[in-house]
Amino acid sequence: MARMAATVSPGMETGMEFEGKVAGPCVFVLFGAAGDLTKRKLAPSLFNLVKAKLLPDNFAVIGVSVDDLSLQQFGDQVSEFIPGGEAGTELGWLKERLFYLRGDFGDPELFAKLREKLAAIDAERHTGGNYLFYLATAPKFFAPIVQQLGAAGLSQQENGQWRRVVIEKPFGTDLESAKKLNRDIKAVLQENQIFRIDHYLGKETVQNIMVFRFDNAIFEPIWNRRYIDHVQITNAETVGVERRGGYFDTAGTLRDMVPNHVMQLLSLTAMESPVAFTADAVRNEQAKVLHSLVPFSSDDVLEYSVRGQYGEGMIGEERVPRYRGEPGVAPESRTETFVALKLNIDNWRWAGVPFYLRTGKRLAKRHTEIAIQFKYMPFQLFRNAPLHQQHANTLVIQIQPTEGISLSFGAKVPGPVLRVGSVDMSFEYSKYFGADAYTGYEVLLYDCMLGDATLFQRADMVEAGWTVVDPMLDVWRALPPRKFPNYAAGTWGPAESDKLLTADGREWRTIEP
Repeated sequence: MARMAATVSPGMETGMEFEGKVAGPCVFVLFGAAGDLTKRKLAPSLFNLVKAKLLPDNFAVIGVSVDDLSLQQFGDQVSEFIPGGEAGTELGWLKERLFYLRGDFGDPELFAKLREKLAAIDAERHTGGNYLFYLATAPKFFAPIVQQLGAAGLSQQENGQWRRVVIEKPFGTDLESAKKLNRDIKAVLQENQIFRIDHYLGKETVQNIMVFRFDNAIFEPIWNRRYIDHVQITNAETVGVERRGGYFDTAGTLRDMVPNHVMQLLSLTAMESPVAFTADAVRNEQAKVLHSLVPFSSDDVLEYSVRGQYGEGMIGEERVPRYRGEPGVAPESRTETFVALKLNIDNWRWAGVPFYLRTGKRLAKRHTEIAIQFKYMPFQLFRNAPLHQQHANTLVIQIQPTEGISLSFGAKVPGPVLRVGSVDMSFEYSKYFGADAYTGYEVLLYDCMLGDATLFQRADMVEAGWTVVDPMLDVWRALPPRKFPNYAAGTWGPAESDKLLTADGREWRTIEP
């Protein structure tokens, strides 16, 4: 994991200070350099790494895209991508190291030009022949680009030089396609050269799950089926499909979110302590969790999964259209925009503890959290106290939009009469460490340059995630949804999602603003 350590003092209100070592010399080759991901995440992240003084002087960026841009135009775009168009020495430092190539990703001539450009930059900038290739492209280009890199001699590692490839999600569309993509890229690259990125793992709270669990003696002893009743993972978005209607209508929320984001959060929450804080040791334990998930039968899919599609509704003060009215979406689309699941992990720690997961678009609030609900006390000593309600302690790890941790517990309400109420003890990163405009990609890009794969998915983890999803895809294809849309935009999803928990005598946690 990234060596971006915070200098901590109680109540500090300044921003995070970076104490990590400067990355080694390299060239960052960005395929899809004129795209939306570059604009929203990658360019600002590189700029933040420059400000943090974590990039070496011997560094360069080559943008590769089909767009017909001059180097000046590409540099101007990068400037526009930086929030506020900040002028200064850091932006100037970055722009001095920009290069641009135009071409078709399937054209061998482009990769011949890229090889020549890299050799020239190595000579000019002393970047040492170390290349980080980032595939910010449509998924159909992942395997062809890797194959072209191999054919052009740009993937081989020799004489101490490293070559790494970052692949964005989605990694496949089902289990078989994920296996094929793994085979195709591993025919060219070794596993330690492949960085399957998930931007959720760049968030401070997600990284803190391991520190929270394995560096605090008060939590690990109770992190098991003896004390925990169930776990809820919520990933809610208020946005619709935005400009991705064409892509999303062929993918859906299940493919888009569950095998990657949701499975990563689940595995970090449920994993055993690794033998060491190294990439393979951490990922070995995550993989064990994913392989321990009880697979769905066809009947299980009907009983333990819920799908939904949003209709018209209100998001704040704005009336928004139904999913089928979004640009690029088929008028009778059966694509789901909401998924809820009940999963079980078949191992000693978690046997009998259900994991409830929900993720969707156009929901009531933008919010991602992991809620650990502990069991009720076996004997309610204060059951006759005024206003007393049966209370279970809940530990909530909040990931977005607020990053923090809170713990609820019972306490006496001040006054002469014994009254028991529920209170929260909470910690927010921004209030303690200060608020900095980080995208979450800074940590991940920095780790790629260092060769630290702790926060990246391994091939077996990807395939294990798809093993859970595949039976649902089969059943949902065979049985079209009876009623779509089945929830209004601005709500928490279809009623069947609530029934998934009420059937077990539980309910979704109320998410406050």
